[in-house]
Amino acid sequence: MAAAEPLAARPPAAPHPAADRRLAAGLPYLAVSVCLFGGIWPVTKAALAHATPLWFAVNRAGLAAIASALLLAAMRRLRWPERGDLPCIIGIGLLQLGAFFALTHLALAWVPAGRTAILANVTVFWLIPLSVWLLGDRVSRQQWLAVLVGLCGVLVLMRIWDVLDQAGGLGSGMLLGYAMLLGASLCWSLAILVTRRFPPRQPVLHLLPWSFAIGTALLLPLALWREPAGGIGAASWPHAAFVGAVAAPIGTWATIEAGRRLSGIMASVGFLAVPALGVALSNLWLGEALGWDVLAGGLLIGGSVALAARG
Repeated sequence: MAAAEPLAARPPAAPHPAADRRLAAGLPYLAVSVCLFGGIWPVTKAALAHATPLWFAVNRAGLAAIASALLLAAMRRLRWPERGDLPCIIGIGLLQLGAFFALTHLALAWVPAGRTAILANVTVFWLIPLSVWLLGDRVSRQQWLAVLVGLCGVLVLMRIWDVLDQAGGLGSGMLLGYAMLLGASLCWSLAILVTRRFPPRQPVLHLLPWSFAIGTALLLPLALWREPAGGIGAASWPHAAFVGAVAAPIGTWATIEAGRRLSGIMASVGFLAVPALGVALSNLWLGEALGWDVLAGGLLIGGSVALAARG
């Protein structure tokens, strides 16, 4: 009997040109999404020195509605939404844009931009149990482990030991800020579930002007009620223009395209660079401390997303 062929002599696995093409097509969109969304939080934190949170959120949603409509009009793709797309438009507009913008911008008054960049993007420990409860999805043990690891990361970022210690340095304002961020990530998770339960008939890019308009309609009366004397100062208008006209519409479009072109694992792991960049910019630009709790919490949350993607 002939000896078995050594492993080293075996021919390499055949390449997958289709997968390579998808990866090459998706990575530029991923890079744009990471750069824009990673930079939003320190820019917004700096802008709030001369602006009130809810009026800044109104500007972000309103300018994004106008910019995305103009972009689609230039591409000759601006259309009235179909009736079947209304659940998706309303879910994204009210939850992922309106409620998310309101809660995250208000939370920035108490929570550092770096921690906001991480906590606002945590959907794993909401999305998995809600998928089981609302959609009847089956979840592996590894994905339940991802929920637990993600929750541990959140508790580290919140410095839960200070919360439990009555003599700790966290005041009620910071606790309220953390609650707002967790609520914001819950709203984003619910928006994802809505789009899964009621998938749109048109590309999501075509729905963005209407979704941003609904978000603006939610935020405007809230700003008039809570911040009647608020607004955006002259020093913050460059920040507002960048966030509303550039980062929000183009970043959202790039995120959608990256998610569509990349595999689930690649997209999930790649989007971890968003909070990582947010933390780095907050440290370099705003001088926020990069303590062990930020690093450990970020790594735990990153590990939870990787576990969920592989599970």
